[in-house]
Amino acid sequence: MQSIFGTDGIRGRFNEEITYSLAYKVGYALGSTLKNKSPILIGRDTRISGDILLQAITQGINQSGKKFINLGICPTPAIPFLIKQENLSSGIMISASHNPPEYNGIKIFDHNGQKITKYFENKIQQLIEETNQNISVPKKIIPLNTNKDLMDIYIKSLIQTMGGENLSGLKIILDTCYGSATTCAKEIFQSLGADVIVINNSKNGLKINMNCGSTNLEPLKKALRENPADMGFSFDGDADRVIGIDSQGNVLDGDHILFLWGRELMEQKILTNNLLISTQMANLGFEKAWKKIGGILYRTDVGDKYVHDAIKKKKAILGGEQSGHILSKINDFSGDGILTALQISKYCKQKNINLSDWFKSSFDPLPQKLTNINLNININKLNQETKILINQTIENFQKIYSDNCRVFIRPSGTEPLMRVLVEAKNHKKVHSLSSEITEKLFLEINKIIN
Repeated sequence: MQSIFGTDGIRGRFNEEITYSLAYKVGYALGSTLKNKSPILIGRDTRISGDILLQAITQGINQSGKKFINLGICPTPAIPFLIKQENLSSGIMISASHNPPEYNGIKIFDHNGQKITKYFENKIQQLIEETNQNISVPKKIIPLNTNKDLMDIYIKSLIQTMGGENLSGLKIILDTCYGSATTCAKEIFQSLGADVIVINNSKNGLKINMNCGSTNLEPLKKALRENPADMGFSFDGDADRVIGIDSQGNVLDGDHILFLWGRELMEQKILTNNLLISTQMANLGFEKAWKKIGGILYRTDVGDKYVHDAIKKKKAILGGEQSGHILSKINDFSGDGILTALQISKYCKQKNINLSDWFKSSFDPLPQKLTNINLNININKLNQETKILINQTIENFQKIYSDNCRVFIRPSGTEPLMRVLVEAKNHKKVHSLSSEITEKLFLEINKIIN
């Protein structure tokens, strides 16, 4: 059996890769594996399928003899924070992050609030494979009580990260993208004194990530044009990512956030070895500008778990991804979009500078284009021989074009897509090479698959 775990837990379309039966078995396997008798904490985003999967997981946990606490709809980072805070045995977040509504996923955290290791994944996978029976969906879904007190503890912890600084005088627009941020983002920013406008703020699992949020910034840009504000922040479905927009419509992605935040920490002389951790997706302009001011940028494979591993190994205190998934020492390196947005807002207030002027002091990015090739097939499900052929094709393409530009090609860890990043010195070259590479690569991969 192929591993059910991808780059960020288990992910797939509901009722296809992610079924009631699988979720039950995950709950049972996790409960059976844990020696710690403390409860398992469970949260979810707003997806319609979240209720059914929650029911399945909790049934499995009950069958294993373990107890659970239901946090209800919450940001993913609330789970690792509260595991550590309350000394719980582990946690599960039911979410497909930035993916469309028809997807869902299961992210598992250990007793330290960290995503489980490969070894732990293999143990769960083995138990699932040994459980042969197919569990059917019950006729009636029983609503589960949620623990509001724990959610309040998480909210207070975010406010405390401001160190007493308030946001009075700042007007901020938030796009909560019908997802997890709808539970608390508005409340947190308002409690800190900000003048807040929120868009896409209903808990609507049918609309989560649809033409909004960190993967589609147009609604936030429109809101900033219609309601002039100091800045705006756009979260993804489970609020572990954020992208900022300044008053002029400039995009503050993860690269710019790392550069600006990292520079502040560098000036305070608390950034270990002036080191930032990012991935192969990071813009070359970011890397060059960071080196120019005496910094070191260490690149990892794409995925926050690889960034996290490198942070721990190299004793860094800040890292993240261009997508807006930022890991900082403040909350023990758990990506939290709301926390990141608060820190950016706090620096603007402390420095008495608007985000637009602060952004001007960031780096000039090299033109980049990211294109998705739809393969209509999950690469993880292909046999090893086919995967090797695809990897060889990718390597060949990256070598062929390396003289004219930087090319980085990788299969998505969560969707049936091949992602092609092209970076060069001018926009025209980026667009022409991107079209050429994606067209040829699509034909080559289809030849291999078919």
